[in-house]
Formats: sequence, structure tokens, C-alpha cells
Amino acid sequence: MPKAKKVTKKKAVKKAKVVKKAATKKAPAKKAPAKKAVAKKAPAKKKAAAKKAPAKKAAANKKVSQATATDKILKIVKRSKKGVDVPTLKKKTGFDDKKVRNIVFRASKEGKIKKSGRGIYVGA
Repeated sequence: MPKAKKVTKKKAVKKAKVVKKAATKKAPAKKAPAKKAVAKKAPAKKKAAAKKAPAKKAAANKKVSQATATDKILKIVKRSKKGVDVPTLKKKTGFDDKKVRNIVFRASKEGKIKKSGRGIYVGA
């Protein structure tokens, strides 16, 4: 274990005076606010410009978004003139049976597709 250094009374008093001076020292009050006011105005304009740029990028990303599973199934159903059944939808989309049936049920409840016969769906 390293040996501890001895602190003399004189060194302790000197250190206390230095700390006290640093604590009581005041900064010039008039110059600092003037600089801060100027600094606040300039970045405010930059922030407004920075906020506008990402909004445009976000709008561009929305156009590129992929179609949902419901959109894919509705597109297939609306294209067919005679109608489509669930096994055909499964083959064309690659979705499992439960997913296709849930989407078809939801779409028929919302009125987006209609039943034209037993198990046959056409666009509304």
C-alpha cells in the first residue's frame, strides 16, 4: 500500500484561501448576456430549417412503403372478374391459411369485398 503524504497546516490554509477566492470571484455580468442573446437568435433559424428538411424526407419515405398483406389480397380479389377463393389466394400470396382467412373476413366486414358464392370473393 502506498504511503500517504503528510499535509502540513500551512499547505491546508493556502489551499483553503485559493478555493475561497475562486468561489467569490464574479464574472462580468454585462458582457455575457449580450453574447448569449446573439447566440440564441442565430441557432433558432438553423433549427427551424433543420426541422423542415427531415419532414420532406419522411414524406418521401411514405411513398416507398411496401403494400400490406391486406392490400395484396385486395388487389388480387379486385383483379379477378369471376372471384377468388382462399386456396387461390394462398397460392398467389404465399401466406398461410389462417392469415388469408382473417384478412378476407376483415375485408368483408369492412365492405371492401363481397361474397359471390360459397367461398368465392369479389371486389365490392
